[in-house]
Formats: sequence, structure tokens, C-alpha cells
Amino acid sequence: MNNDFSKPQRESAFGIIIMGAHTMLKIGKATFFLFVIAFVKMSGSSFTFLMLGIAAIIVFSLIFAYLWYLKFTFFLDKEKQEFVVNKGILNRDQVIIQLDKIQQVNINQNILQKMIGVYGLKIDTAGAHGEEVSIKAIDEISAYILKEHLLNGENTTITQREVEQDNDKAAAAPFLKLSSWTLLKVGLTSNYGQSLALLVAFFYTVIYEGRQLLDAFKIDKDEIQSTVTGMLTIVTVFILIACLLILLLIINLIRTSYKYFELEISEHSNTLLLSSGLIAKKNTLVSPDKVQITTYSQNYFQKKLNMLNMSLKQAHFGQSKKGHEMQGNTLEIPGCNAGERDELLKMILAKVPLKEKTFIPDWRFLNLPIFFKMVLPVSIFLIMAFNIPELKPYMSAAILYVMIGVFMIYISYRRHRISVSQDFIIKTSGIWDIANEIVVPNKIQAITTFQYPWHKGVDVGHLTLHTAAGQIHFKHGNYTEIKQLVNYWLYQVESRNENWM
Repeated sequence: MNNDFSKPQRESAFGIIIMGAHTMLKIGKATFFLFVIAFVKMSGSSFTFLMLGIAAIIVFSLIFAYLWYLKFTFFLDKEKQEFVVNKGILNRDQVIIQLDKIQQVNINQNILQKMIGVYGLKIDTAGAHGEEVSIKAIDEISAYILKEHLLNGENTTITQREVEQDNDKAAAAPFLKLSSWTLLKVGLTSNYGQSLALLVAFFYTVIYEGRQLLDAFKIDKDEIQSTVTGMLTIVTVFILIACLLILLLIINLIRTSYKYFELEISEHSNTLLLSSGLIAKKNTLVSPDKVQITTYSQNYFQKKLNMLNMSLKQAHFGQSKKGHEMQGNTLEIPGCNAGERDELLKMILAKVPLKEKTFIPDWRFLNLPIFFKMVLPVSIFLIMAFNIPELKPYMSAAILYVMIGVFMIYISYRRHRISVSQDFIIKTSGIWDIANEIVVPNKIQAITTFQYPWHKGVDVGHLTLHTAAGQIHFKHGNYTEIKQLVNYWLYQVESRNENWM
């Protein structure tokens, strides 16, 4: 591949294979159950038509991939400091990315790319659609040369030997490397919510597709339901719950191993290089200046094991990004110890932040959560229980719910803090996972303060710091102190000549 990126050029020709496989996979996912039903119900004479249909999908995917390869070009406009991509077969699109808006560059290699000997390069910006550009086939030297241009905005000339030496240097001295034992501890002590959501989504898909198959094969649903109901007893219910908990832990371990296998972090040409992945190796390069909020969190078990999780949040476009799109702007680093955390904080923030002046919320912080989450729902349930006899046996569960809920709200109140120093703002919060969010004053985009009418007499108010990576809230603080902090931060932002990205 030509490394003069000032001229429009295409991907490697191997990109035809990558794009063809990607297209076939998308079509296969959308039509999998249709082919299963057709294969089971069709007669022997129709088997030929099924094979012809599969062959047609393969041919269509390859033709589509070839046309995409011909139409996909990219180049660097050095004068305007822009990266320009032209793509599309029928509808032509031109994507123009300002180099100073690029947040991170991912250099990946999945199984197929490893077999062919090419890499994939993805560019993330703070735009509304997350990942702006994905180059599916590029050789290693071109990938790292293009990375230098994109992240540093320089007219860099790099030889193959320099790239190899740079990679060897980064690989030889990572300041954080996740061992298999640490990976096991991370899988057992974190991300339960994500694994539970994945498990629920899996069972929902199985149940939905199972109903489709039952309808297709005309199987009696009532007979299956009566059989399952007859098998359920108190013992089997407890066994099922235990199996689900074990399955949850297994899923958590598999997800953690797949995503963070051999995680290494090193300094790579004034950028952070994060390398991880079990099957598909992912190399993410990000400039520390682009990090907006740095967070580290720790729960009880992690504290006993001397480990914590970190996340680096980058800019995103307003409120338009949600779900998986937001994840692309957050780099997760699990399994750090205190020393590794401090080293990473020094690389991103130049020094380790200290909690100097700490502000705590007023006790009125407890009022609204207790009323809306405890008093109101339990009162409605008790009214229903006195009128519906079937609900009376569960009144003891309501009492247990109140006790646990009030305790959790109180813990949330005790952990809700904001600490301020000359250079940093640290927001502490959480119930089980205690998170510390760190932001530098020059990263603040806007500040909002407000008071409820009934809080004016007691001088209680709320604070929201708006950054390009999200918001930081401090609730029910002393309103006079909040206004003094706001004036101080505004003075810092206006008096310092520092960029937020």
C-alpha cells in the first residue's frame, strides 16, 4: 500500500474478502432461522433450491464487497489538517474529519485478518455517530504511519524499522499488564449487571425463537407448558436459581476473558496504547489530552483483593449517544492495583489528585429517595394487600424491602461527596461500587446550579458540572458554598489558557 496519504488510495485488495465475509455474516444472522425451518420442512427435491439460495448470497456478498472496495477511498488533506473518506456504492458519502477532533485510533486484527495478514483501523471522534471511519484491510506499517498522522497531526515520515522498534519498545515495557489470576478475580467481582442483562437477552431470544419454531412445526404449546409446570417443585426452583447464579458467574468470566485477555497498557509515541483481546486482538491508541473524566471504582471484595477498575471517558456529542455508542467513548481498565492506578493518573493528569477540601450533602438528601422509592410504593402495596387476600402473605417481604432500601439510601448519602483542590474536582458516589470521578476545571463546558423553593430557607442547593463526556452531579449541598465554588471554577477556566481537548 502507498504510504503517501496525501493522495486518495484504496484499502488492501484483501479487503474484498473481509467485506464479503462481513456481508455474508449479516445476511446469515438475519435469515438463520428461516433457513433452519426451510431445511427441516422442505422436500428432498427442494434441497437444490436451498443450496442455490446460499450460493446466491455468497455471490451477492462478493460482488457487493468488490464494488465497495472500488468506491472506498481515503486521503489526508495536510493543508486543512483533515482526513477525508469517500464511500458508498449507489449513495456516495464523503466523511471529513478534523484531525484535532480525533479521540482514539483502534488498530485491530480478528481471526480472518490474521489469516490474511492485514489489520483493521477504526477512528473514533466526538461526533454524533461514534465511530466515523472503519478501514477493514490495511498493512501494519501503513496502519501505524496513518495513526501518527491522525493522532499527532504531523507530517511524519516513519520507516518500517522505526515502527518495529517503536512497537518492540512499547511491548517490552508495559506499565500495566493483566495476569490470568487477576483476570479471574475481575470476572468474579465485577460487571454482574452487564452479565445479567446479557443472560436475560439470551433467554428472551431463545424463548421468542422457540415460539416461532413451535408455530412452524405446529407443536402443541399447552402440552409443553403442562409438562414444564409438573416438573417445577420448590427443590427444582432452588436448583434452577443456583444454576442461574453459576451460569451468571461463568458468563462473567467468559466475557472478561474474551475482552481483557492479556491486557497491556504502555506509552506509545506520546499516546496511551491499550492492547487486549482473546480471539480478536484490539490495539487502542488514545491521547491523554482527549480524556475528559477519569474514574476509578472499587467494591468490598475488590478492596480485600487490592484491586480496582478504571475508566477513561472521552467526549461525545451531547445527549445523542446512548448504550453501545457511549461505550465506544469509554475505555475500561479493570484489575489495577493502587500503584498502577497512580501511574495511569500521572500519565493522564500529570500528577495524582488529592482530596483536599471535601463538601458533604445535607441530611435532606434522604427525603426524596425514601419517599418515592420506599414510602410511596410500600403504601400502595399495603393498601392492595388489605383488599386482596392473595397478597397478604407477602407483607413481610414489604417490610424487608423497606429495611434494605433505607439502608442502601443511607449508604448512598454517606458516600455522596465532592472534593476540590486547586487542580482537580473529585466526585465520590455509589452504594456497592464506590466510584471516584476526576475532572480538571478546564474540561468543564458549563455549570448549572439550582434550588427547590422549599430549600431556600435552609440554604440547600444542587450543582451540575457539564463536560463533553457527561455530567457530574452534587445534590443537596450548602448553596452558599456551591456558589463560591462556581465562581472559583469560572475564574480558573477564564484565567487559564488551556484547551479542553
